[in-house]
Amino acid sequence: MSVTSERRAAASALPRFGRMLRRALVVELRIYANIGRFIARRPAIAPGAVGFSTHKPVFTVLMIFIVLSAVEIPIVDLVVHRWPAVRIAFLVLGIWGVTWMFGLLCAHLMRPVTVGPDGIRVQQGLELDVHLTWDDIASVARRKVVDEPKSLRIVETDVARTLALRMHDETSITIELERPTVVRLPGEPPKGGDQEITALRLWVDDPAGFLDEVRRHL
Repeated sequence: MSVTSERRAAASALPRFGRMLRRALVVELRIYANIGRFIARRPAIAPGAVGFSTHKPVFTVLMIFIVLSAVEIPIVDLVVHRWPAVRIAFLVLGIWGVTWMFGLLCAHLMRPVTVGPDGIRVQQGLELDVHLTWDDIASVARRKVVDEPKSLRIVETDVARTLALRMHDETSITIELERPTVVRLPGEPPKGGDQEITALRLWVDDPAGFLDEVRRHL
């Protein structure tokens, strides 16, 4: 590789690294913001909207990870207590890990899918936030779909481009759009960034209640 090519590669890598660093910082701040929402009991639901939880399929798994991470802290501390520097480092890392997992759980609890006068807002995890207005939506149906593990988030066919927001490889609601609509996904293209879709599949814990609320607006 020539010197010029190396310089071009380095120049293109720097902005990407900057975006990755900024994204990591935003995610970290959202961990604590969601813990704050949990303590204040203020879920991210707009005035006039109704929230529908999506956390049931992952709740048990997250709780197991949180408990195991918390139990691990005193065990590791007992092993390394003779080396103060190592002990402090592992203690900080352990507490941060438990806090991070608890913040992720809070994000699932405090960022539900919402249905309101402005449309449907799909929140998932720490980053994803897709808002569809009622003008964007053609139909909403209860339809359970189980995909293969590790399937792509964007499912393309000859007639549709569907965003599948799964929980344990499953979705329970299908939203057909009036026209191709651009939504912004976390991450870099081709998997993230602005994506044009014609349908969206998602999971809600109470699909019947979700459809009842949709019928009030659509």
